[in-house]
Amino acid sequence: MKKVLFFTIFTVILFVGIFLLSNYQKDKALEGSLYDKTDLNAATIDQLEDPNYQNIIVPDDLDTKLADDGTATVYFFSSTCIYCKQTTPELMPLADELDVHIDQYNLLEYQDGWTKYNIESTPTLVQFKDGKEVGRIVGYNEPDVFKQWLEEYSVTE
Repeated sequence: MKKVLFFTIFTVILFVGIFLLSNYQKDKALEGSLYDKTDLNAATIDQLEDPNYQNIIVPDDLDTKLADDGTATVYFFSSTCIYCKQTTPELMPLADELDVHIDQYNLLEYQDGWTKYNIESTPTLVQFKDGKEVGRIVGYNEPDVFKQWLEEYSVTE
C-alpha cells in the first residue's frame, strides 16, 4: 500500500513540475514579445526569435498607422502557413535591400484581419496609400516578382 501511495504522490509531483516548467518557459519566451497578447499559438512562439519575423504590427497599431499617415506595406501571414514559411525568408531580406519597411500582420493571432482586410489566403502583401489599398499580391512568388511589385507599389523608408 505504501508503494502505491508513494508512486501516486511522485507521479502527481512530477506532472505539477512539468506543468510549472512548461508555463515558465512559455512566459520567458513571451518576455519582450512584439505581440499585445500572451495566449500565442505555439507556432507563433517558435517564430518570436526569428529575425525574419521582427516587424510585427498589432491591429490597433495598424489602424492608427492607416488613420495617421495612411501609408503602409503590410504582409499578412499565418505562423502555420507553409507558403508563408517559404516566402518570409525571401521577402524580408529583399525589402531590406530595397529599403522598404514591411509590417507583418499575423492572421493566426488576429483572426479579425481576414475579414477586415479581405484576405482570402496567406501570404498576402498589401500596399496602402492614404489609408486605401492600392496594390495586392497573393501567394508564394519568386523573389523577382516580389521585387517588381515592391518597386511599383511601395514607399521606401
